[in-house]
Formats: sequence, structure tokens, C-alpha cells
Amino acid sequence: MTRTGTSLARLGLTEPWAEATVTALGWWAGDKPAPGAEAIMSALGRSPDPDLALRSAERLLNATPDRQDLDAALRADQVLRGRLLTLLGSSTALVDHLVAHPDRWHRLTGSAPQPGEGAREALLRAVGVGADVLTGAEAVTALRAAYRDEVLVLAAADIAAVGEPDLPVLDVADVAAQLADLAAAALQAAHAVAMAENDADGRLAVIAMGKCGGRELNYVSDVDVVFVAEPADQQMTRVASRLMRVAGDACFQVDANLRPEGRQGALVRTLDGHVSYYKRWAKTWEFQALLKARPVAGDPELGAAYADAVAPLVWNAAGRDDFVADVQAMRRRVEEHIRPDHAEREIKLGVGGLRDVEFAVQLLQLVHGRNDEALRLPSTLDALTALADGGYVGREDGVDLATSYRFLRLLEHRLQLQRMLRTHLMPAEDDVDGRRWLGRAAGLRPDGRRDVVGVLNAEWSRTVLRVRRLHEKLFYRPLLTAVSRLPVDTVRLSEKAAAARLGALGWASPEGALGHLRALTSGVSRAASIQQTLLPVLLDELAQSPDPDRGLLAYRRVSEALAETPWYLRLLRDEGLVAGRLMRLLGTSALVPDLLVRAPEVLRLLAAPVAGQADELRREPEDFATALRTTVARQHDPDGAAATARSLRRHELLRVASADLLGLLEVDEVCAALSSVWVAVLQATLDAVLRAAGPGPARLAVIGMGRLGGAELGYGSDADVLFVCEPVGGASDHEAAKWATGIAETVRRKLSAPTPDPALVVDADLRPEGRSGPLVRTLESYRAYYARWSEPWEAQALLRATAVAGHEDLGRRFLHMIDPIRYPAAGIDAATVTEIRRIKARVDEERLPRGADRSTHTKLGHGGLADVEWTVQLLQMQHAGDVPELRTTSTLEGLQEAVEAGILQREDADELAAGWRMATRARNAVMLVKGKPGDQVPRTGRELAAVASALGYPPGDPGVFLDDYRRATRRARAVVERVFYGW
Repeated sequence: MTRTGTSLARLGLTEPWAEATVTALGWWAGDKPAPGAEAIMSALGRSPDPDLALRSAERLLNATPDRQDLDAALRADQVLRGRLLTLLGSSTALVDHLVAHPDRWHRLTGSAPQPGEGAREALLRAVGVGADVLTGAEAVTALRAAYRDEVLVLAAADIAAVGEPDLPVLDVADVAAQLADLAAAALQAAHAVAMAENDADGRLAVIAMGKCGGRELNYVSDVDVVFVAEPADQQMTRVASRLMRVAGDACFQVDANLRPEGRQGALVRTLDGHVSYYKRWAKTWEFQALLKARPVAGDPELGAAYADAVAPLVWNAAGRDDFVADVQAMRRRVEEHIRPDHAEREIKLGVGGLRDVEFAVQLLQLVHGRNDEALRLPSTLDALTALADGGYVGREDGVDLATSYRFLRLLEHRLQLQRMLRTHLMPAEDDVDGRRWLGRAAGLRPDGRRDVVGVLNAEWSRTVLRVRRLHEKLFYRPLLTAVSRLPVDTVRLSEKAAAARLGALGWASPEGALGHLRALTSGVSRAASIQQTLLPVLLDELAQSPDPDRGLLAYRRVSEALAETPWYLRLLRDEGLVAGRLMRLLGTSALVPDLLVRAPEVLRLLAAPVAGQADELRREPEDFATALRTTVARQHDPDGAAATARSLRRHELLRVASADLLGLLEVDEVCAALSSVWVAVLQATLDAVLRAAGPGPARLAVIGMGRLGGAELGYGSDADVLFVCEPVGGASDHEAAKWATGIAETVRRKLSAPTPDPALVVDADLRPEGRSGPLVRTLESYRAYYARWSEPWEAQALLRATAVAGHEDLGRRFLHMIDPIRYPAAGIDAATVTEIRRIKARVDEERLPRGADRSTHTKLGHGGLADVEWTVQLLQMQHAGDVPELRTTSTLEGLQEAVEAGILQREDADELAAGWRMATRARNAVMLVKGKPGDQVPRTGRELAAVASALGYPPGDPGVFLDDYRRATRRARAVVERVFYGW
């Protein structure tokens, strides 16, 4: 193969005509991409089918009158590049539509309206709603074009991140919801056409069922509907029938077979007719179908009346005889009707498929939704979340099911998108090309051990097994909850009086609190006696906490977990400070009790310090790091070493969290301690893996990046790292990198093993070429890459680089090698400054979660962490070349040194530092309170009160904390706008 052919093959362009095509398009010159077309070729190479994408691009360019404009836009517009080139390699059907309407490419640019914006109005406008409504073939043609336009825009945005990884990833649930809204708009348009053609004067409501009703529609799916009419006469029947034909010819098949009596029943019925049927004749499966019923078109009042009338019938259906057995039997019948040769490839109906999730969720909804209105949700994922929140499904099971459901829906979407045909079948196992396309279209990438097909096969198998296991657990053996009760005469207060007392103390759920108290004091054991003595004091302490209900539950959990620990209750009884401190911790934090039941020895650290000695909670992090490495070094295998490191890390994490919540540590000390924990665990685990591997052909060093490199980690932070190696003993670069990659992967795998503790994620995505690049490079490979390819953002990322583990001399030499890159002698030019500002603005815009409040988002909000850190880093890139004191990985030290060097005014530095500290403290507090990472400060309620309490604010009005937060970050933002943006 020629050098050019090899280069194109690396991009996935294997057809013999590819070279001539890219050359003719002006994207290739000699044996490399033409100047200005590098990004196009890269995006082309990431497309699910690069050859198809190239052929489709040629077709589109040839069909486009403004060909030069399109070519120029592809070179300049990353959004267009990601959307268009990925789409061209993903969907032949949408490519055909685009070639037939070449001007539509303008709707895929970064400046075009986002998917879904104005889609409903566009479909209604296409058929003349609001003016003269079109009829006949003209209406169908107009609706078809408008509908396909909107699907084109949505699909392109959906898959854009495959071609341009920096673009936002649309959640599959959001895509499904937009498709359902688009279908609803199409039904509205078809309704208008049908009414106009029949000159109808009656009322017709269209009720969406199934996936459209639940706002979880596929790209290609029948849309299930039920029609309600007043009157239900021949004219309304003709309108409904015509509506189905218009929508079917233009957009999608409309299926009305879920109506009463199915195909044999009347197409339209009055509201009373529907209600009478459901009350008297409906079968179990019909109520299950009604779970997702939603008015979407036609007369809104009639549709709302239908929804109100059938809802009570749906939520009382579980009281029918043999209801659960009927639903279970229905699922079995679905499985029995699958073709045997399709059984193991069925994404929707097969074992471990989408139906397993949906049936389990719907059964739990219908059974428990009679008494819990929070479960009455049409969306599978929303309902699953509500079931987990309500305790009907374990949170881990809920997360696993939701993750699996999203993955299965993603595969289904991609397969349907390819040819816009209704399908739910995985490509056959021997169809390697088909599975490779599907894996790439789903955004999967090789993982170092397996190619894309291997990754897809593994994920598919794992998902199917996980879904089936959880389906059987929830669907056939639902967990029943039993609560034991003490006789009334053993309780000092009557039930009513005790509930009133707890309510007065601040419990939102006195009845729930009574249940915990009964459990804690039941029996005649010594432990029960001690609890009866302690609880009056503990309840008063808990009443001062932001969430007494959660605190009492946590106390019960801890007490039950430590029931066999002989010193636990004695410590609470004899050390008054321990009890008070523990109640504050349990009533504030969800993280502390989770850690405490697995690291109970930390309770001893809550005792009052011995006279003349420092508080044990304020122990130096260096002491812990030394002890951890010494202890782990005694382990003889990597698994034991990693488990020991995680256990010790749990202990230290709980110590730091307790000291933080009790106001014994400043935010700088918290971040330093958490970073020290991470570094110690990483060092010890790497040492253990290297010992087990024995002498190898390379040295390996781990470079801390991001917050790890800056010693600014929070409770929920990942460890951003780079792995660098160097061959020894005459080994080749390839041998060294291969061996070192195995070591690095082993370390990551050991640390990320499933555990109830906060995750230990080693993130190497800041490496050259990101996830698609090699995990480990040699020092010389890094040198060559940064010399040739380094982008401004990479130089900026290197500002935080510091050696944290592995070979010390190699780590030092790596840092010396990158110093000229991150600290350029001449600073950076105006164009680079502009580029950094542009990247920052894009990150702020695109990565802020939907619905987030920018004024209180700790990371991406105004005056938050990103604002301050990017400002410091810009100053470093501009001035650290000739001001060595600025060469620090610490944000706060960088601010101080900038003041000392006269680069930044003292007042500005103080405002930035205050904003950074406030955002960091708030972010840590959110993790402590919620027990999971979060960047958004709660807006209201007990979580907000708990966050304020965790930050040391007195009980009462948490609005004081919010005011302080907004004031600090607003002032920091004002400095950012002047110093960073130059406004």
C-alpha cells in the first residue's frame, strides 16, 4: 500500500476511490490533509463509516449550489463538521433527503437554531395552520418535508459528538422526548388537515399511547393512539381515519389498535363510551397500556377530560384479581413469540432487552402507585428514578437499570437511523462490519485490549445479563417491607404524644421517627437500655441539625451496623463530645454515615483531645500518606494492596469530612488533605502492581493534572493524570509503551473496582489525542507531540502538571520538558489569548447542565471555580516565562505571586481568592450533604439548609449563605471580566 493509502486507511478510508475523491474535494494534498482541511479529515475519520461519509459528502457538495460556502463552513464550523460528517456516515436515508434539499445544510451550523426550537410551529406552518390549511397531496408533501427536516436536525445533533468529541452529547432520553414532541406536532398538523378536508364541526382528541405518550419515542416507530370524539359519529370517524392516513403517508405509521376492543372496536368513541368500557370490560394489559396515555392533538379540553377520567381506573387496576400474575404472564408470552433466530439479537423484546426494563418498572408503578402519586409518571426513566427515590427499587439497581436502558435505547436509535427503518435487531455476530458501524455510531472506542467490535460485544453481553438479573429480581420477587413494633405499654409516651413531641422538635415525619426509635430501643438487652438513656440527649442534639429525620435514620443505620462492636455505645455514653459531634455529622451529611458503618474506628477521633495534645481530627496528611504506603507495602498481591489502600482511604476520607463539617479545617487544608489521600493511594497501588509485575522494559511515572496536580481535590473529584514511560535495557519504544500501558490499566482497574465508597476514578482524558490517543506514551513521544501538535488548551492543561507517583527522575524530566510549552518565554500572542477566551466561553455555554442556575453553579457559574482558575492560568501563560514565581500549580499561590509580581492588583486577587474559596467550600459541602458529587448549590429546602450548616452558618435562614455566595462570586466575576476577558 502506498504511503497515502496507509494514511487514508488509518482514517478508515479503505475504498480505492477514496484518494481521488478527497483530492478532488480539496481535502487532501500529497500524503496528508490539505492545509485548512485537517479538521475535516479528522472528523471524517471518526464518522461511523468514513467511506460512506466521504461518498455522501461528494454527493452533497455536487448537489449544492453554494458549494464553496459549504466547504468553507466545514473548515471553520466545528458544530457543522461534527453534525454533518457524522450524519453522512450514519444515515443513508437522511443523506438522500439532504441531497434532495441541499440548502438544508445551513440548519446544521453552530449558529442555526438548536434541535426542537420551533419544531412544532414549523410543522403546523407547513400545512398552513393559522392561515389557509392545505389539503390532499399538497398537505402530505409539505408535512413530509417539514417532518424530515426536523428529524434531520435532531439526528445530526444527536450524533455530532461522535465526529467532534468536544461537542455536547445529547442524552438518549432527551432525544426520545424531542421525537415524541415532534410526533405530537405532526399529529396536530394531520388533525388540522383532516378537519379541513371534512369541513368537520365536531370535537376530536388524539390520545398518544406507548412510547409517544411517555415521551420516549424512537426515530422510526409506530405511534399508538386512541381517539375520543364528541359526537362519535361518521364524520368524526372519517376525520380520525384521514388523520391516520395523512400522518402515515407523511411521517410515521399511526396505530389505533390499543383502542377498546382493538381492531374490532369502533375507531372513535365518546368519553363516556371509553369510561364505560374500561370500567366493565377492560383487561389487565389495557390498563398497563393506559399508564402512558397523554393528550397530544385535537381538542385540548376533551383530551384533558379523558386523562382525568381514566387515571383513577389505571391506578386502581392493581387491585384486580390476579393482576400481578396477568402482567407476568403477558411478558412471558412476548418472549415466546420471538423468532428463535432473532432471540439473542432482540434489543427490544428479547431476554435482557428493553421490554424487561419496561415491564418491571410498569408493574412496580401500578402496584405501588395506588398510594404513592410520585410514581405516576409516563416516562420509564422518570418512573425508575421515582421508584428508586421512594425506596421501591434499590438505588444501585435503579442506576444500573437506567444505565442499561439508556444503552439499549441508544443502540436501537442508531440502528433505526441508518436507513430510517423500524428495526430492533443487533447485527448478526458474524456481521463484523455491521457491528463495527454500530459501535462507532454509538460512540464506543477501542479500550486498548479490544477493538470497537469487542467493546460493543462485551457491553452488549454485560447489559443483557444485568437487565435480566434485575428484571427477575424486581418483576418476579418484589421486596416486601416489614416494620416491627413495640407494645404500646413499653413506650414512655403514647404514640400520639410522642409524635407531637417529635413534630415540635423539628421532625418532618414523626411517624417515621417513631419507627426508628422503636427499632433502637426494642428488647431488654443492655444495648437497648443504653439507647433509652442516650436517646433523649441525642434527639435534642439532632433537633439542632438541618435534617433531623435523615440524622435519626443514619443513627439507626450506624447503630445496627455496629451492634456487635462492644465499645460503640459505651463511647457515646461516656464521651459527651462524641455524641454531640456525631449527631451534627449525621444530621448534616449523607456521606458521613455511609463511610462510618465501614470505618467505625474513626468515631474514636471525635472524642475531646487529650490535654496538651492536638485534636486527632486535625492530623497531618503527610502522616497518613506515610502510614498508608507502609501498610500497603506489606501486601503480597495487587488486589490485596488495592483493597487495603481503599480501606485506609475510607478512614482518612471520613476523618477529613468530619473535621471539615465540625469547622476544624480551612478549605485549603481540606483540599490538601484530600489530594494527599489520592496521591498516597495512587502511589501505593502503583508500587504494588510494579512489585507483582517484576522487572520490565520501561520506567513509568504518573503526572498529576487538574485539581490533583494543583493539590485542590474535592470529595467527589476524579484523579486527572498522564502516564509517561521510558524504555530501559535496550527495549524499543513500542515494547516500553505496551508494558507500561498494561501497568497503567491494571492500576486503573484495581482502583475503580466496585465499592460503596465514593469512586476512585483515574481519568487520563487530558492526554494527547484524548480518549482516542494511547494511554501511555514515552517521554520522547510526548516531546514530539507537543512540539508539533500542541493546542493552546493543552499547554493550559499542563500548567497543573506535577509528578505524583512512579519513577521520580522520569517525572522530573517530563516536567522539565514541558516547561517551555506551559511557560513560553515570550508569553502568548493576542491570537492565543483570543482562542483561550473563546474556548472558555464555549465551555461555559455548552457544559452548563440544562436547568442549572449560573449564579450558584460552583464550577461553571459566574465567579465560580472555572472563572478564577482560567484567569490565573491565562496570567501564567502570559507572564510565567519571565516571572518564575508564577510557575505554581496552585490557584491561590498563583494569585498571590501575581500580586507580588505586580501583574494583579491586591484587591482583585482578594476578590478572586474569596470567590474560589467560597465555590470550593460550597462544592465540597454539596458532596458532604448529598453523598454524591454535585456542582449546583441547592435552591431551597433542607438540602440548602444542610449545605449552609456544613459551611458553618447558624440555623435559621439559609438565605444568608446564598447572599454571601452570590456576593463573593459576583465580585469575583467582575474581576474575571476585566482581567480575563478584557472587558
